[in-house]
Amino acid sequence: MYDVIVVGGGPAGMTAALYAVRNGKSALVIEKTGFGGQITHSPKVENIPGFTQLSGNEFADQMLEQILHQGAEIEIETVIEVKKGTMAVDSECGGFTVVTEEGNEYEGRTVIFATGVKHRMLGLPGEDALVGEGISFCAVCDGDFYTGKKVCVAGGGNSALQEAILLAEKCAEVVMLQDMDFFTGEERLQEVLFSKPNVKTYTGVKINKLLTEGSEEEPTLVGVEIEHVNAAGEVNGAAVGDAGVGTTETITCDGLFVAIGLIPENDAFKEFENLNDYGYFDTDEHCVTKTPGIFVAGDCRSKFVRQVTTAAADGAVAALAACRYINGL
Repeated sequence: MYDVIVVGGGPAGMTAALYAVRNGKSALVIEKTGFGGQITHSPKVENIPGFTQLSGNEFADQMLEQILHQGAEIEIETVIEVKKGTMAVDSECGGFTVVTEEGNEYEGRTVIFATGVKHRMLGLPGEDALVGEGISFCAVCDGDFYTGKKVCVAGGGNSALQEAILLAEKCAEVVMLQDMDFFTGEERLQEVLFSKPNVKTYTGVKINKLLTEGSEEEPTLVGVEIEHVNAAGEVNGAAVGDAGVGTTETITCDGLFVAIGLIPENDAFKEFENLNDYGYFDTDEHCVTKTPGIFVAGDCRSKFVRQVTTAAADGAVAALAACRYINGL
């Protein structure tokens, strides 16, 4: 039986494992795809304390090497269920059994959910190959790479507007592409963004195609094809009208920031902690849930800032809380 089982191998999950083993506890990290989480989509990261720059993959590899060196164990499997109780401890006394899709079961005194989120994608051919190579999700992380260049931003909510405001400070031009016929973000954010002279707006459009150059193995994004789908849509405030519906347009750009939402994957574990309206664990900075012995960390919980540094901070908080729980404190 492990002292701590961590579900998820991003910065939050690996930091949780690090702090658990450093406190003399045995720890297992179960990750379903690849260690590192969303940070691995960034080819160059410059906002992690202690590093001038490194790639997201390099950062993930160093974290993984560190926790293995400290004594944590890892498994590449998909967790589908967590049950109260173990073979050694019944459900009334504590302990948990973590069940994976691969048919294995792991027993732990505590469980930390660090399941993260995934970005909602456009669903276009070739999109996956361009992530980190023209398609980005974080202006804070990747905006500097497009200084003096032209970028598009897909989305119209608060996240898209905030991303665009940051990009407008660096980029020569920012083109907003919203599929609805109006922007849904806060009026205050719209006023700030749309007052900038280098911002162009489209509403009532959808992105049909990603335009690339180069080989299929190493494509380079050079633009997007959009289609006007709503007569109520506008281009920089001018109505498109019925005559424009169905027409397509090519927009050249050096990068595309996709800000159409995040998808938490917490439904399978909602019995252990309430979910908010957006599907995130409704837990504060203490990372403690309503279920004794269950903790959460990182982007999967309700929070205002989702960055690698805040995810790592959550991992430390959750692990120390789990250690105190095990120690009966």
